[in-house]
Amino acid sequence: MSDIAKLESELLTAIGAAKDEAALEAVRVSALGKSGSVSALLKTLGAMTPDERKEKGPAINGLKDRVGAAIASAKESLATAALDARIASETVDVTLPVREPQAETGRIHPISQVIDELTAIFADMGFAVAEGPDIETDDYNFTKLNFPEGHPARDMHDTFYFPPKPDGSRLLLRTHTSPVQVRTMLTKQPPIRVICPGRTYRSDSDQTHTPMFHQVEGLVIDKGSHLGHLKWILEEFCKAFFEVDSVKMRFRPSFFPFTEPSMEVDIQCRRDKGEIRFGEGNDWLEILGCGMVHPNVLKNCGLDPDVYQGFAWGMGIDRIAMLKYGINDLRAFFEADVRWLNHYGFRPLDFPTLAGGLST
Repeated sequence: MSDIAKLESELLTAIGAAKDEAALEAVRVSALGKSGSVSALLKTLGAMTPDERKEKGPAINGLKDRVGAAIASAKESLATAALDARIASETVDVTLPVREPQAETGRIHPISQVIDELTAIFADMGFAVAEGPDIETDDYNFTKLNFPEGHPARDMHDTFYFPPKPDGSRLLLRTHTSPVQVRTMLTKQPPIRVICPGRTYRSDSDQTHTPMFHQVEGLVIDKGSHLGHLKWILEEFCKAFFEVDSVKMRFRPSFFPFTEPSMEVDIQCRRDKGEIRFGEGNDWLEILGCGMVHPNVLKNCGLDPDVYQGFAWGMGIDRIAMLKYGINDLRAFFEADVRWLNHYGFRPLDFPTLAGGLST
């Protein structure tokens, strides 16, 4: 009996010394497991005589019950202490703003947002999106677009050229998305209605120019296309994009090698305290260039200018994004500042639609 008392004392001491549930479980296994010390005593009851079993059985079973109860009590105490520690370390400040779901923490870059807005607007008018490579040939980037030899745009100071090939020809980074128009006319038969958004490259860098920027151009080729159609499309685009009920536009004569006649387009605005508001006021702001596709371009792309005619326009995506969302420095688009993106970016699930609002 003295051995049972001694074993009980040792087990209760070990239970009290257990610092966590893992240590307590180790004590339980050493006492009540298959090979545990208490289990070993219980196994000896079968070999005892009835008188011995009557004498020692209650003591051994009592030991088992007391050890089990002590373990259960210690386990509950450890669980309560762990919960108290967790509560103390994970206190919640109810005055803090609610955390956004992970699907809402990212932001869409303003350039991506504006491209989606452009796509939504022109898709509603029946335009498809056409794309092409950033690395182009001199033929597609200049020659087929009626750029004569010696034109300043062909100069190294404006165009990024790759090293010459063995035959002397050189590839280049496209200076506009007009080569996509050429590729479209070479592969598709009229009627053609496409917009061509994408990256373009020119050797220029300051507050309003970067070596890589984004441009969108539009092209319509059909048998009866005329400037009236072009004017309507641009008016509808400006109203939808700047989200105003009406906007006045004026067309000024200009020159582009690939259009004839060529025009610069100004839109009505009001400048007030560093802000520009469209659809009101008496000021004007140049926003894009356009014109009727030059007959030489149609010929170069295998189309008969006596049968087909068309119009095209182009504008900087970065520029119209700056005008619409009040961004005053083009370089911020490319600095990867998360704080800037959190301010000017858009929620990832707010897809722009004409019905629901482009920039809500």
